[in-house]
Amino acid sequence: MISSQLPILQIIIPLVAAPLCILLRSDRYSWFIANVATISILGIVSFLMVAILENGPINYQLGGWTPPFGIEYRLDTLNIFVLLLISGSAALILPFITNSIEKEIDKNRRHFFYAIFLLTLTGLMGIVATNDIFNVYVFLEISSLGTYVLIGLGKKRQALTAAYRYLIQGTIGATFILIGIGFLYSATGTLNMADMRNLLDPIIDTRPVLAGISIMTAGILIKLALFPLHLWLPNAYTFAPSVVSAFLAMVSTKVAAYLLIRLNYSVFDISSRLDNFYISEVLIALSILAILIGSFAAILQKDIKSLLAMSSIAQIGYLVIGISIPTVTGLTGGIVHIFNHGLIKGSMFLAIACIVYRLGDSNLKKLKGLGNKMPFSAAALVIGGLGLVGIPGTSGFISKWYLVTAALESNLWPVAVVVLLGSLITIVYIGRLIEILYFAPLDKSAPQIKEAPLLLHIPVWILLAASIYFGLHADFTISVAENAATLLLGIK
Repeated sequence: MISSQLPILQIIIPLVAAPLCILLRSDRYSWFIANVATISILGIVSFLMVAILENGPINYQLGGWTPPFGIEYRLDTLNIFVLLLISGSAALILPFITNSIEKEIDKNRRHFFYAIFLLTLTGLMGIVATNDIFNVYVFLEISSLGTYVLIGLGKKRQALTAAYRYLIQGTIGATFILIGIGFLYSATGTLNMADMRNLLDPIIDTRPVLAGISIMTAGILIKLALFPLHLWLPNAYTFAPSVVSAFLAMVSTKVAAYLLIRLNYSVFDISSRLDNFYISEVLIALSILAILIGSFAAILQKDIKSLLAMSSIAQIGYLVIGISIPTVTGLTGGIVHIFNHGLIKGSMFLAIACIVYRLGDSNLKKLKGLGNKMPFSAAALVIGGLGLVGIPGTSGFISKWYLVTAALESNLWPVAVVVLLGSLITIVYIGRLIEILYFAPLDKSAPQIKEAPLLLHIPVWILLAASIYFGLHADFTISVAENAATLLLGIK
């Protein structure tokens, strides 16, 4: 039955669709193929999610080869939640961003954009779905190579520099991950994550294993862009095409966060070995620095994309704090923040795409008085900004509530203080943005500006509506995240 092949079809569909876009060499047909592929994937993921919530995890052996000899795909509440974010983001963005793509990407490159987008999507989906640790590396390289190209498609010359910088740092991160896999494979003789966990139990304190865990974690942190390993992110978000910035902000770092959760809890099992590992302490310390430095840096930015990029560094800090507190409440907060921040930041970057479509620029000076000329785009930025602050009624409030609660439950009151302080600093740079949009005088020499096409606004307001909905009705996201956290911690 075809239903039994759904776990692999969600990977195969974009992988097959990508070369079709290249062969057709038509932006119109490529757009159609890409949309069919992404909508199909979203349908598959939705079906699988219902099945998992009702019947539990799904195991799929590729080619009928059982692990450890074959590659296994395993879907549970954690990765299906992340897969929903990835597939939903792609399916929501692609149908409505043709205007933005026409504005920011040369005509002879548009079919190429859709092909690379699908390859990147393949890699991201594969990282999350596979239960083979070397397969993680393969898909990571596929998604990374695609991301480098997508960033480099930006019209400004700095886009190539940003792509090159990410290429260098991303290659270093991938090399660390591969070396770490090598250490762990030499110690266990298996690449299957479930088998590796069982085989690591008696040898977890040996130097090769500890070296493998440390090196692999460092590589993941580069991909996650956790301070001080974040240097690739600001320029990548700033100079990539607006649509690419939105997609990366929604899913790229979120997949790296998923990988950190999966390895630390499902393979290394740090929650039961806190006396042997100091990963949690290190991650919390780096997260605190990320929140404070990222938030203060956002205040100083002169470009709205740069502002949101530095904000993302701070938000990654919040996310990692949740991951690093090995309790149900902490992990729930971290997992929910993966989803909620994806909604918020995606809506804001897509609102910027609307602005760039009309202005051709994202410099804050060009945004003066824009609230009167582009009211819907400006309002979207403000509402999204309130979500970043964590105002009650937004999904951002739910995440931060769980993070503060987890910190207090674990007697980590300084962490709770930093989370609240970060929100206060966020008020400063969002307030600055509001001042520019609504209270700064409009440049009289600027050409007449009108609102972006309705088509571009559709995904913006769908994401904002989802953010507000899950802020007021968080039962679904919280229940899924709690279920995932419970399974990760081995609580019956």
